[in-house]
Amino acid sequence: MTSSEVDIGKLTEDQQLAISQYTSVTNQEVEAALPILKRSQWNVQIAIAKFFDGETVDPFEEARAAATSLPPPQQSTRQETLLNGSSSFPQRSASSSRNIDPAPRIVPQPDHQVAYRPPLILSLFLTPLSILYRLVSNIAGIFGYLFPFLPRLLSGITSRNTRQGSRMNTTGRRPLNPKDTVARFSREFEEEYGSHSLPIYQNGYAQALDQAKRDLKFLLVVLLSPEHDDTPSFVRQTLLSTEVVNYINNPSSNILLWTGSVQDSEAYQVSTALRCTKFPFSALIVHTPQQSSVSMSVVQRIAGPTPPTAYLDKLQTAVTQHTEALSRVRATRSEQQASRILREEQNSAYERSLAQDRERARQRREAEAAKARAEKEVREKAAAEEKQARNLLQWKKWRAQSLPSEPGSDVKDAIRISIRMPSGDRVIRKFPLEAKLEDLYAFVECYEVLSSGGASTESTGAEQPKGYEHIYGFRLVSPMPRTVYTLAAGGTVNEKIGRSANLIVEPIAEDEEDEE
Repeated sequence: MTSSEVDIGKLTEDQQLAISQYTSVTNQEVEAALPILKRSQWNVQIAIAKFFDGETVDPFEEARAAATSLPPPQQSTRQETLLNGSSSFPQRSASSSRNIDPAPRIVPQPDHQVAYRPPLILSLFLTPLSILYRLVSNIAGIFGYLFPFLPRLLSGITSRNTRQGSRMNTTGRRPLNPKDTVARFSREFEEEYGSHSLPIYQNGYAQALDQAKRDLKFLLVVLLSPEHDDTPSFVRQTLLSTEVVNYINNPSSNILLWTGSVQDSEAYQVSTALRCTKFPFSALIVHTPQQSSVSMSVVQRIAGPTPPTAYLDKLQTAVTQHTEALSRVRATRSEQQASRILREEQNSAYERSLAQDRERARQRREAEAAKARAEKEVREKAAAEEKQARNLLQWKKWRAQSLPSEPGSDVKDAIRISIRMPSGDRVIRKFPLEAKLEDLYAFVECYEVLSSGGASTESTGAEQPKGYEHIYGFRLVSPMPRTVYTLAAGGTVNEKIGRSANLIVEPIAEDEEDEE
């Protein structure tokens, strides 16, 4: 069972947290993250550093291997220096030349930020001088306090000497950030060798290495030394040759070019890290999946002046040897990207479906709530109408028993009113002279109760309904001339209508009731 098949659920909580942090930073799959985390003892910071800087050989494993098997003796040790072309590194045998060295990730540090610490013996020797300097500085400060004109005089002399010294030390190059350093090198390169079509990467070495790792490209590092005699001929005859330029610019070559001068701090640090033995120096760096999933290795070194044909042949050979491995990694990444996109689309579709289900459930709940409210309103309205009808009937029975009795035929001064009901029936009723207009309205309202067979017995002892305020839904009108007798005017029937009248019961519409 390989490490890629390890069940995530069997890992501890700290290990699962480490996997989550590592994949969020490097955007790697879990299967590729597990081996490097195991080799880093589940230390997330070390694993991330290995991913971006490339993994180096473990010194413990190397020492263990050296203890078990001694290396064969070296055949010849030809030493060369950066100036005369010799090196302190021994020549590699045919078996060791096939080994792939890791490519370090160099982040340059400006010269003014480097803190130099002298050796212990030198610091002990300089200690008395430092104490003497402090004593002299303190004595000079006391004299400056007592004689204020001395500091101004000495500062003028010191400033002139400083300006002369600064004019003498102008041979150094001003340190810049990586991007500006490359821009300065490109400008000087074009001024020295003329216009060219080399696609020089316009950023630092670390950024070029990261982009080559991310895009699975070959990083061609070219380091030049302006003080070397072979540099002009190499640049004009080899680097700027038509064959080399066309090969580098060919998209199928998949090459990213980074160049620099060892007079600059970054290029010098890169030459030291790549173990440059001779100038001009070229190194081809590429991702090597056979080493690890994140390693960047130097697969070809070209030191010293090289003819364009041999230079191009070495580049093509190295590119051909590692193109197949890069194609497999690129295909794997494409599959992982496709599966990631598919998972994202599936998750998105699931989220959309879930949102639609939630929306339908919300609409269903709202519809059910609206239906329940409507049913409740209908029940409440029916109950209110039933209560209204019950109160109205009780009120009619109560009011019918309090109506003034109709005068007999022997009463000469009775009021005679002829009323036409809404049903079309005409009713003639006599009222005493002191009868109020409200009694006439009450008679019309209670006519159905009075005309029923058991009205007198049912209405006897009826009580006025509690909390009920009766409103008459009609008005009495005299047709010719049209006169409306409203209850708001008050008074008796004799005062408002007279001793005799023909009246019509006219129902009041709901909108008219609202206006009133």
